[in-house]
Amino acid sequence: MPRLLAALFLLFGCSLPALAQFKLPGGTSSTTLMVPETSTIAPGKPFTVALKLTHPAEWHSYYKNSGGIEKSPTITWTLPEGFSAGPIQWPVPELKDLSAGDLVMKSLIYSGSPVFLVDITPPATLTTGTPVTLTAKAEWQICKTACIDESATFTLKLPVADAPVVDAAHAALFTAARQALPATNQDWKAAAKPQGDGILLTLTPVSEKAKGVQAFDFLFIPDQQFIVPVTANTGISLQDGAWQVPLKRRTEQISMDEIPQEDAFSGILVSKSAAFPPVAIGTISLKESTATPAPADATVPAPDQTLLVIIGGMFLGGLILNLMPCVFPVIGLKISGFVQQAGHDRRKIVLHGLIFTLGVLISFWLLALALYLGGITSWGNQLQDPRVSFIAIVIMLLLGMNLFGVFEIGTSATGVGGDLARKSGIAGTFFSGVLATLVATPCSGPFLGTAIGAAARLPAVPFFIAFTFMGLGLSLPYLVLSAFPALIEKLPRPGAWMESFKQGMSFLLFATAGYFLWVYGAQVFDHNEGQKGLWVMIGISIIACAAWIYGRWSLPYRTAKVRIAARIIALAFAATGTLLAWPWPVPTVQAADAANKLEWHPWSQEEVERLLAAGQPVYVDFTAKWCLTCQVNKSRAYTPDVVKLMKDKNIVALKADKTNTSPAIDAKLKELGRTAIPVNVLYIPGQPEPVITPELLSPEVLKEIFGKIP
Repeated sequence: MPRLLAALFLLFGCSLPALAQFKLPGGTSSTTLMVPETSTIAPGKPFTVALKLTHPAEWHSYYKNSGGIEKSPTITWTLPEGFSAGPIQWPVPELKDLSAGDLVMKSLIYSGSPVFLVDITPPATLTTGTPVTLTAKAEWQICKTACIDESATFTLKLPVADAPVVDAAHAALFTAARQALPATNQDWKAAAKPQGDGILLTLTPVSEKAKGVQAFDFLFIPDQQFIVPVTANTGISLQDGAWQVPLKRRTEQISMDEIPQEDAFSGILVSKSAAFPPVAIGTISLKESTATPAPADATVPAPDQTLLVIIGGMFLGGLILNLMPCVFPVIGLKISGFVQQAGHDRRKIVLHGLIFTLGVLISFWLLALALYLGGITSWGNQLQDPRVSFIAIVIMLLLGMNLFGVFEIGTSATGVGGDLARKSGIAGTFFSGVLATLVATPCSGPFLGTAIGAAARLPAVPFFIAFTFMGLGLSLPYLVLSAFPALIEKLPRPGAWMESFKQGMSFLLFATAGYFLWVYGAQVFDHNEGQKGLWVMIGISIIACAAWIYGRWSLPYRTAKVRIAARIIALAFAATGTLLAWPWPVPTVQAADAANKLEWHPWSQEEVERLLAAGQPVYVDFTAKWCLTCQVNKSRAYTPDVVKLMKDKNIVALKADKTNTSPAIDAKLKELGRTAIPVNVLYIPGQPEPVITPELLSPEVLKEIFGKIP
């Protein structure tokens, strides 16, 4: 709602780009000029062409990153065989900043008469003495309080000579155009890395002039839309001789369309000081974290510590597993068994500790292999499937409830009394290590689950190394105590503190379940009414209730009849909760709202004529994703009662989408006396003239217009 109100505010009296209205009296358009720098061209010798746009007063066009939903200039070339055209060379734009409420529009514009340069390279095999023809179609958009699409086609006929000849008549134009371009960066080494929800840009001075900067007064104009321009020095700091510049990300347009998040960016660094002309900062990779080569005296960066952090975390997780109630009580018993089996021979006791550790490690390697072959290392991709997210929610929720003591799993294994483990000698010690791993599994949720998530993106070898260290963490107390068996007496006695520790660990799992619920919500919740979200929450609560019923009434001291009934009821609750929360392809709660939604069909003039001939009223919305007014209209005008009225009147809704260039739509708008959008038109059978709505729609306006239909 705040964003909508802010947008409406901007519609009334603010000079916001893309608020398309009507063509101004007398016409409004840019004058254009395209000229080559040379009067003749030569084989294999590049030459430059300039496109000059002269805008009406108070109108402007856009930089290649418009900053919003507006369209930047483009040039489409038709060239002779062997010719190639380079990219547009963009002059430094002006930053236009509008804000209202929580809506901030930072547009990068050109007013006056911007000039865009393009280098053309002819083939070396070009024959002299014969003229060549180049054709270019330029398209751009100019805005004031309205936006108008414009285009022009240019034909250049150039003679071919042995050497290019500069055209003196246009020399001043090209000189000024090159001066308006950002200079090559020779002052700064640029690097960047993700930081939280944003990006940290590091600018290290290379030249003596840059090293002398005492106060950072630069603006940063990004070439990509997913970065917000830096317009103030808030948060910028000087650390170790480098300027740290935090950049904010943009994730969606004002039209609510998602902005792709790229892994590299570039831009222009603009200083308020005349000593620093605007410079182009080349491509900065967020993966490699560097844009320019480091100076020769630059220090070698520290190795990536991500793997070390993950290995350390998994080792600590394995070590903490020994404090779980299902593992800790048996540590002393197992070491005492080693001592008895070895007859107090120190070397044999250590050998048993090593064999026990080998059993643990092999078990963890098998676990890692199963996870790896099962595709767990593509965990991030699996979470694109809402079914995987839902299962993760349930698993983390149930493991957390288990640790909290709502119910118990794995209790039969806590005695470590398997037949294999009871064997004497080396074999018994080895399988005791295997069984210890199995015993730890029900208690490993907070650490194993988190560790798998962290290690999931590792390559195969580091993935297995990480699990090796988790096994070593679990084995460490056995190794230490087998080397120093007298320390057994120093161990704290099992007690109530262990249950408190276990319950405390459950909140890590509840937090993880909350994270997966957040992911799941973004995949399946109905953002209009929230009904799907309601059923998901109810379903998960019912699943939790099923676990509580199982833990409360399916205990050994209960009668067989009570335990069976508890399991049946728990299963029924779990199934019901799953049915309610599962991501069904077509949720019934959304199907019920179909009657309140307007169905749009693609526009064509032939379809309009066909429907009118059949006696049906036709409502056409001439719209585009880059048109802010169009998006505001959609969000507020088509209420359920308006949709119902349209269906009662048998009105067919057609959408004429002008997001991309459409000559048919442009021709129709011109026929209607309009040059810009939004334009909404109602055609009534039998009436010669269509009804054109105001540019800003409301439910009341539409009800009044639709009421004219007999």
